[in-house]
Amino acid sequence: MRYLLGIDTGTSATKAVLVGEDGLVRSEASVGYPLDQPRQGWAEQDPERWWEAAAAAVRAALERAGVPAPEVAAIGLSGQMHGLVILDEAGRILRPAILWCDQRTDAECAWLTRTVGLENLYRWTGNAALPGFTAPKLLWLRRHEPEIYRRIRTVLLPKDYVRFRLTGETATDFSDASGTLLLDVAHRRWSDEMRGALDIPLQWLPRLHESPQVTGVVSAAAAEVTGVRAGTPVVAGAGDQAAGAVGMGAVEEGIFLASLGTSGVVFAPTARPVVRTGSVLHAFCHAVPGRWHLMGV
Repeated sequence: MRYLLGIDTGTSATKAVLVGEDGLVRSEASVGYPLDQPRQGWAEQDPERWWEAAAAAVRAALERAGVPAPEVAAIGLSGQMHGLVILDEAGRILRPAILWCDQRTDAECAWLTRTVGLENLYRWTGNAALPGFTAPKLLWLRRHEPEIYRRIRTVLLPKDYVRFRLTGETATDFSDASGTLLLDVAHRRWSDEMRGALDIPLQWLPRLHESPQVTGVVSAAAAEVTGVRAGTPVVAGAGDQAAGAVGMGAVEEGIFLASLGTSGVVFAPTARPVVRTGSVLHAFCHAVPGRWHLMGV
């Protein structure tokens, strides 16, 4: 039998699950880590902890299942959304990741709403400027940590740092990219207008893929620490809520999903982008190609 390996980079732990081609879970493992809060309202984590936890969880899942590495057909990734991971030109982490639940960017969100304008924010990205999103975090870094900001060469989301360590590739999927405030959600592309307004180079941003697309293969170095065969395909995957929605069958209009975890979410798939200026709902791309969703958090 062939197996699929899922890796979820969560806020409190990274989970690995091994699923057979019959759809049954063969094994799973979880490795936890702390949430760092150096100041009131801040939330950070070291991305290297995610990678170490992912490698340990994968090894444990393979060992518990007794599945030989060649029987793993592919790897899929999911994870916490919106977090800002920044790398220098050598691919080194520049500072701890600023997470989705971090609240330091109120001033940056107010600046975006005032300067870019609410109409343009919705027209260009489908969403309002919220403290959890990725773009305001970049603006905060530019203002408060300019020496670090000048060294940025790559911007990634949490699960995509694990991908980078697995494959050496910088890539993401449309569902996760939707939460950056840099994606043109309606047209499934990076927003040139938003990037231009914020002076963020396209070269910093990862390549965009639909969730089922292969983004790279496991490197020899990653194979050594995870126990997975070098050359195993790694697909784009999805943000945690979109991935969970696919697993629950919430892929068509008329199906609603409520998810209670570190946060509470209501999720509604749509057949087209539904963008309304001033809406309190997130308008994001779904993990299903050609689908979108509305999400209340």
